[in-house]
Amino acid sequence: MSDLKLVIGNKNVSSWSLRPWILLKHFGIPFEEIPLKLFTPEYAQVIDKYSPSGKVPVLHDGNLQIWDSLGISEYLAETFSNKDFWPKDKTARAKARSITAEMHSGFSGLRSNLSMNFVGRKTDYQPPIEAQKDIDRIQEIWEECISSYGGPFLFGKDFSIADAFYTPVVSRFITYGVKLSSKSSGYIQTISNLPAYKVWEDGAKLEVS
Repeated sequence: MSDLKLVIGNKNVSSWSLRPWILLKHFGIPFEEIPLKLFTPEYAQVIDKYSPSGKVPVLHDGNLQIWDSLGISEYLAETFSNKDFWPKDKTARAKARSITAEMHSGFSGLRSNLSMNFVGRKTDYQPPIEAQKDIDRIQEIWEECISSYGGPFLFGKDFSIADAFYTPVVSRFITYGVKLSSKSSGYIQTISNLPAYKVWEDGAKLEVS
């Protein structure tokens, strides 16, 4: 059995957990999944056992704990250096890190108004101005990257950490029926058709069934 253990929250709502989970799954890295139910007394009782930050996700590699989705992703990129977690080209890699950091620390309008509900579906949703500004910026990022690197992923033919960080956004855009350009809609299809994405979706459906 793998020494890697990933502690995650509910698949239907934990966008932060989805990022390292889909990286591990997509790249075929064995790991044990430890799911915790967010916003419950049970979670409050056990989280300190797993995470020094009191939050998910957190990756355990033997006795080592790595928390925060970006910290975990960078650790995986270093540990499994034979896999292309980041683009090989230095310039593309710098761009990928920049848009990943922007996603990691920004887009508060999107987060506040389009909360993750993986299997939920909204009709006729009209994003408020602050959310629409974030949607427009994300589309700008996607379209620039796909145009520059040829797609179907943000940095060419290979899925990367950058794609993993925008995967929860893909789910949000689907949930809220966000109107997108044809290029951005194509990217939505690319990510949502990934086998790992569908496995996560199946898990989310089981949670709410």
